[in-house]
Amino acid sequence: MAEVLVLVDHAGGKIRKATAELLTIARRLGEPSAVYIGPGAETAQVTLAKYGAAKVYVYDAPDALEYLVGPQAEILASVVEKTSPLAVLIPSNTAGKEIAARLAIRTGSGVITDAVDVTAGGDGVETTQSVFAGSYTVKATVTTGTAIVAVKPNSVTIEPAPAAGAVEQLDVTLSDASKAAKITESKPKESTGRPELTEAKIVVSGGRGTGGDFDPVEQFADSLGAAVGASRAAVDAGWYPHSNQVGQTGKQVSPQLYVAAGISGAIQHRAGMQTSKTIIAVNKDEEAPIFELVDFGVVGDLFTVLPQATEAVKKAKA
Repeated sequence: MAEVLVLVDHAGGKIRKATAELLTIARRLGEPSAVYIGPGAETAQVTLAKYGAAKVYVYDAPDALEYLVGPQAEILASVVEKTSPLAVLIPSNTAGKEIAARLAIRTGSGVITDAVDVTAGGDGVETTQSVFAGSYTVKATVTTGTAIVAVKPNSVTIEPAPAAGAVEQLDVTLSDASKAAKITESKPKESTGRPELTEAKIVVSGGRGTGGDFDPVEQFADSLGAAVGASRAAVDAGWYPHSNQVGQTGKQVSPQLYVAAGISGAIQHRAGMQTSKTIIAVNKDEEAPIFELVDFGVVGDLFTVLPQATEAVKKAKA
């Protein structure tokens, strides 16, 4: 059975949800192996084995994380050369897409980013993507080298499948070229108590219709255990942080449930959330373009609808 490599996304040994999703996908394609870069592998090994990693390739020297993506791409390239895998799966976040691009160049391979599904096809690995600002859904296959695929979070439901998780230490000498950009300072993001926007199963977003008052949006999100997003109009007006912008020029999300409150549904916003599994919109304007996209629509004032929905959720939980 062909080996499928998964780049582990972690924070000091704590595995992020996207990694478990990638291991779930990898089992469809072949035998999953994880590539863990940085300290904390001992802690991560149990979790990686739980979700199907037959092997865990470990590079635990701290210097790999002192630089921007170059070392990760170089380490991955060495594992690809050693194992000749069917595919390499990488989280489709900012760093992941940069690593995927560098890895593709190093290995002479094709690369696909922002995939929302990955399956085994007749000619190799077949991916599904949403392209041209969400206007089309396409299927693609890498025809050159190893298939390098960056997959959006929340693309699959995580399924445990215990495996050996045998650790194999990597011996890689990093080149000076991979250390061209050194990280001089980093600060952890202040915790809001809400899930990370790109990883959340549920996202509630507010737009111009909030008038700058995001309280109903936040309260409804908190009742659902959801992340809070915002449209470009809302962040440009200074109503919500740019780090929470959902859209073509913001973050792209693909949750199980997306709620758009007071958002008209311009194509820029749709490009960032159109691959959500279920979409609900609340808008006073029954002609708003967002209603062309949704699974369920509520024509009404978000300041009336969201508080009622929040109370209903709390009552159901009680």
